[in-house]
Amino acid sequence: MSSHAHFRAPFVLVTGGKGGVGKTTLAANLAVALRAKGLRTLLCDLDLALADLHVLLGLAEGRTIEMALRGECELADCIQAGPGGIDVLVGSNGSAAMARLDDATRARLLTELARLSERYDIVVGDSAAGIGPEVLELGTRADMVLVVTTPDPTAAADAYGLVKALVAEASARGLDLPTPELVLNQVSGAREAELATVRLAGVCQRFLSRSPRLAGWIPRSPRVLDAAKRRAPFVLASGKEGSGSGERECVERLARRVVLACGREMASTGSGANPSQDWRTA
Repeated sequence: MSSHAHFRAPFVLVTGGKGGVGKTTLAANLAVALRAKGLRTLLCDLDLALADLHVLLGLAEGRTIEMALRGECELADCIQAGPGGIDVLVGSNGSAAMARLDDATRARLLTELARLSERYDIVVGDSAAGIGPEVLELGTRADMVLVVTTPDPTAAADAYGLVKALVAEASARGLDLPTPELVLNQVSGAREAELATVRLAGVCQRFLSRSPRLAGWIPRSPRVLDAAKRRAPFVLASGKEGSGSGERECVERLARRVVLACGREMASTGSGANPSQDWRTA
């Protein structure tokens, strides 16, 4: 993916067209699952104006991306040790200035983020919802875009709108955008996730000549809400689900899908704790 070559490690963007679909929870748990596979993982809060990953993970706000952009510290100074061995790049919440970055500042942030990626095997970004300029910029630079949605018709409509905007932005920039993949959240099981994907992919194929695939799904579960209240990733919860369809197992399957999709990038850059490993079997 030559258009993203400035990122040393594969960059996976978790995003969504509609707020409240669970993208931040998904990004956090996915990052922990990737770290459990032995990958040095950086989780970035790229919802620049309303960052809340640090709240979800029980971290202090401390130094933030906004402070780095103001020249008060380096971007690396905004990284905190997170649960499960991940590193977390912390953002700020309630900043009007971060909601309207100019092109030069946005480009500087991306350059610094690319430089940080040299220390890691994979970078996971949690973006804002919607189709704002930061989301489109990040999406067209990502090696893999995961669009989180639910079966709710309004969420599905907004997911389509996001895919449409990303395709248009990439076309305008002359970039080769990998087709975004879908993560269905708050579903009853695999069947509901597959049916929702078929409907959404059909619309995308008809109007955009793109057919997003289902990267993974997460079930409706009180354990997800309980973990959020405890400010801890649910993939770190003790005990076994046993059914293969619990939320932890679903995130682990998604992590394997991400590794499969990004394995070529890892091999080509020589990143990873063991560069000789076949990342597609991790």
